[in-house]
Amino acid sequence: MGDTALNERYRIKNYIDTFAPGHYARVWEADNLHDGRSVALKVMRPEHLSADGTPRWEARAFINEADLLMRLEHNPVPIDLYDCGYLSAPGERPDDGEIVSLGTDLAAFRENLYPYSARQWRPYLALEMLPRHHNLFYVMKPNSASERRRLPTEEGIDLSIQFAEFLHAAHGQRIVYLDHKLEHVYWDGETLRIIDFNSSKLLESGTHTVDQYLAQDVHNLCVGILYPMFTGLSPQKSALMPQPASQNEVEQRYANVNHLDFGVEPTLSPGLQDLLQRGARQELNTVQDFIAGLERIAERHGWDLPYRHTVPALRTARQHMRAGLEELRRGQDALRLARERLLEAVILDDINEDMEAELRRLLTQINDALNHRVIP
Repeated sequence: MGDTALNERYRIKNYIDTFAPGHYARVWEADNLHDGRSVALKVMRPEHLSADGTPRWEARAFINEADLLMRLEHNPVPIDLYDCGYLSAPGERPDDGEIVSLGTDLAAFRENLYPYSARQWRPYLALEMLPRHHNLFYVMKPNSASERRRLPTEEGIDLSIQFAEFLHAAHGQRIVYLDHKLEHVYWDGETLRIIDFNSSKLLESGTHTVDQYLAQDVHNLCVGILYPMFTGLSPQKSALMPQPASQNEVEQRYANVNHLDFGVEPTLSPGLQDLLQRGARQELNTVQDFIAGLERIAERHGWDLPYRHTVPALRTARQHMRAGLEELRRGQDALRLARERLLEAVILDDINEDMEAELRRLLTQINDALNHRVIP
């Protein structure tokens, strides 16, 4: 282990957290100059350094996140941890200074927290880079306050099942996620990924709070992710907005949410409404309780699951539904590509007024179509 120049290890590029900055850290896209991999470089904010060099809980949260990601490394849902360590750059954006890279050596990362904090170095994590346009908060937050978007029920059920299966596996390792909010959820129509485990917990076995935390994790999933995903609204009865993220705020964020208003989305399946209401009322004590209710709903929407077999017509309808949603996603991607091509044309210096007017007319209509799209 040795210190080296930061710019010999990573090339720092653009911020990638501007749509929802976090409490603990800022995050940049960066290139690992040793292996060519593009990463999300998560660095503790400089204001969390203490004057006496003693690491505050924000710094310890980096150790916690690395630990949990290593424990969950064989689960496909959490993002991958590639590297961790400490860097000396004093400003928020680490453009210079030195770095000590520890790879995935968690023991060394933990052992060096106090020595490097005393030197006023900050912890960092180099994480798997996910596309911004897969982030649910980013794609669901409309440009106008009068608009809202929601995920189609078919995709929502799929995401819910994957999230529940992840929680089931995590709970089996006594890990609770807790920090449920759309900013942390990435979805491409088929595959769920989750980021930010700095506020998650590894529970001590045998304590009386274990069951309470497991039930809280299910409650937070229902109100913090699934309700806004199916309605386009915050459970705090407001438009979607970034949620606070200090440790205390994470644990108290949804403490008073025990009822969900579905009046804005009456077309949502009554079974789904009832299941999420039960979650809000904390009547689902385990993720297995949630999964059992979710499977009954999935069966009514054409899903074939173990020990549950839907009727043939529903199965066929679901196949057409899935194919249609895939075509819609491809169509929306094609619209975005068309917009990029037209934008390249409209910025040319020597085009005349007639050409510019036609380009801008088409761009306006493309933007209108994307703003009123079927799938976030």
